[in-house]
Amino acid sequence: MRQYVTFLYRCFRLSFVGTAGYYAWMFALSAVALFGLNAYCKQFVHGMGVTGMTDQVSWGLYIANFAFMVGMAAAAATMVIPVYIYRNRELHDLVIFAELFAVAAIIMALLFVVVDLGRPDRFHHMMLRFNFPQSMLTWDVISLNGYLFLNLHICGYLIYCSYRRREPSRLFYIPFVFVAIVWAFSTQLVEAFLYCGLGGRPFWNSAVIAPRLVASAFAAGPSILIIALQVIALNTTYRVPEKAFRTLRNIIRVAMSCSMFLLISEAFTEFYTDSAHVASARYLFFGLEGRYGLVPWIWTAIGLNLTGLVLLILPISRLRGPMLAACSMIIVGVWIEKGMGLVIPAFVPTPLGEIVEYRPTLNESLVTAGIIAFGLLVFTILVRVTIPVLLGELTFDRPYTPNRNSDSLGAPVSPSSATGVH
Repeated sequence: MRQYVTFLYRCFRLSFVGTAGYYAWMFALSAVALFGLNAYCKQFVHGMGVTGMTDQVSWGLYIANFAFMVGMAAAAATMVIPVYIYRNRELHDLVIFAELFAVAAIIMALLFVVVDLGRPDRFHHMMLRFNFPQSMLTWDVISLNGYLFLNLHICGYLIYCSYRRREPSRLFYIPFVFVAIVWAFSTQLVEAFLYCGLGGRPFWNSAVIAPRLVASAFAAGPSILIIALQVIALNTTYRVPEKAFRTLRNIIRVAMSCSMFLLISEAFTEFYTDSAHVASARYLFFGLEGRYGLVPWIWTAIGLNLTGLVLLILPISRLRGPMLAACSMIIVGVWIEKGMGLVIPAFVPTPLGEIVEYRPTLNESLVTAGIIAFGLLVFTILVRVTIPVLLGELTFDRPYTPNRNSDSLGAPVSPSSATGVH
C-alpha cells in the first residue's frame, strides 16, 4: 500500500511538470473550466431559469452532450475488441489510452447530469429511493458508474504493473476487460431504452435508436482517438503503430456507413408513412410552421458525416491531413446529430401541439464548455503520467528527471524502448 501511495504521489507531481506548450494548454483548459464553474454557480443560485430550457423543452444542451459523451466512453471497446478478442498484440498498449479516454468521457457525462439537475442538493433522494429494476434512470446510474470503475481498475492496474516492472496477473484484469466490453454496449442500450421508454415522445419511439447510438459512437469515438494518438505521436517519444490508425480508420468507415444507413431508414419510415407523429421529424429536417431552428444544424451534420466518410474511403485518407480533417468532420457531425438532433426534436411540438423552440443561453454554453474543458484536463493529466510509465522512464526504482528541452508533454526526447504491458 505504501508503494502504491508513492506511485500516486509521483504521478501527481509529474502532472505539474512540462514545457511551455504543456503549461499553456493546461492554463487554457483550467481558465475555461473556471469560467464554467462560475456560470454553474450562477445557475445554482438563480435556478434553471438562466438556461434556455422551459417547461416545454426540459432537456437541452446538457443532456445532448451527455448523450454524446456516453457514446464516446463506450467507443473504448473499439480498441479493446481487436486486442483481446482478435489477439492483436501490436495494439496492446494503446488500449490504455482508449480506457483513459473512456474515464474522462464518463466523468464529463456524469457532470452533465449533475448540472442538469434543478436541485442537485437533493440528488441523494434518488439513491435512497433506489427504484430498481423498474426505473431506467436507475439502470443508467448503475451502467455509467460501473463502467467508470471498470475502466479505472483496468487502467490503474496495468499502469501500476508497468511502473513496478512486473507482468500483470491475467486473473486481475482479463475478466474485467471482457466485462467492460459488454458493459460498453450496455451504456448505449440503457441510454437508448431511456429515450424509447418515454411513450409521450413519439420521436424516440423507434427500434433503431439503440443501433444508431452504437454506430455513431463507434464512428466518433475512434475519430477522437485518432486525433489524440496523432497528438501523442507528434509531441512525445511514444511511438504509435501505424496499424493502430489503419484499424481505427476501418472501424470508422464501417460504423459511419451503418449510422448513415440507419438514419436513412428512420427518415424513410417517418416521411413515407406520413403518420400523425411525423411532426418532430419534419421540424428537424424541414422546419414546422415557420420554425427552422434545427434545420441548418441537422443538414450541416449530415453533410459533415458524408464528407468525412467519403474522405476515409478514399486512399487520400492515408495522409495525416485528410485523415484528421475527416475525423474532425465526423466528430462535429455526430455531436450535432446525436446531441441536438436527437434530444431537442422530441420536445417540439409538445404533446399539446405547442411549438416552442429551444436556444441555449450564454450561461448554459459556458457551463458546457467548462465541463468539456475539465474532461480534457483530466484526460491530458492521465496521458501525461501514463506515457513515461509505458516508456520505462518512470519506475519504482528509477527517479524521473524530465529534460526541459523535451517535447510538449515534458517527456525526455532521449531514445527509450517502450516496456509496455504484454
